[in-house]
Amino acid sequence: MKILNKEILNQAEGARVTKLEVYAPDIARKAKPGQFVALMVSKEGERIPLTICSADKAKGSISLIFQEAGFTTKALGKLNVGESLFAIVGPLGHATEIKKLGKVILVGGGVGIAEIYPVAKGFKEAGNHVISILGSRTKDLLILENELKSASDEFYVTTDDGSYMRKGFVTDVLKELLSKDKYDLVYAVGPIPMMKKVAEVAKGFGAKTIVSLNALMIDATGMCGCCRVTVAGEVKFSCVDGPEFDAEKVDWDELVKRNRIYLDQEKHICKLNIAK
Repeated sequence: MKILNKEILNQAEGARVTKLEVYAPDIARKAKPGQFVALMVSKEGERIPLTICSADKAKGSISLIFQEAGFTTKALGKLNVGESLFAIVGPLGHATEIKKLGKVILVGGGVGIAEIYPVAKGFKEAGNHVISILGSRTKDLLILENELKSASDEFYVTTDDGSYMRKGFVTDVLKELLSKDKYDLVYAVGPIPMMKKVAEVAKGFGAKTIVSLNALMIDATGMCGCCRVTVAGEVKFSCVDGPEFDAEKVDWDELVKRNRIYLDQEKHICKLNIAK
């Protein structure tokens, strides 16, 4: 679980995005697109889920990309090459069902872009026509642009402030594409409000949409029930039933509320950490 490489992808607006390459041969050997790991930085720390961005079986390593936003991700970002994680388990969750469908649209927002990268590669290798739409608040916060461009047949970027390529939102491009042609699948990962909007837009055109949910998790093995989400009226656990679900069937309002349940406590912990 030693850190083999560390790269700062961006550090705009005080929200640094970091990429770590971690030695985890057992996980690297079995990891598939769409799966994730749960890790602990220290013995006293919490477990957090992170998507497996890539896996190198020959090297026995996996790559993780995360934004240093909360207490644990900031602690993770302080680790350097040669240091080790306290614990890591995976691969967890169901892998993306990748097969030849035809035309596939992948939508990634913010750090969610890290998850659509392995999925884009998988669909491309399966013979699909891959369209990637990336969105970020500003140009400086955009990640994996070149990597996704190489894995896509069509490529679009939107920024909220218009600092790079098209000003606007990923759903603007999605709506234009769906209004002109038929697509076999829309796959989205990013902030919950973005995924909710993607689901609404795609539903309007009758396009099948899959989302990878970033629900709160604790043990990530289905024991705690923290990551529960209502899908088609039934309670599901994102960690063992997901993380991917039919976007049209997700209770988005409930998911938004649940993901904000510990927001005040997280802010308090971060303040205490800064004070130290």
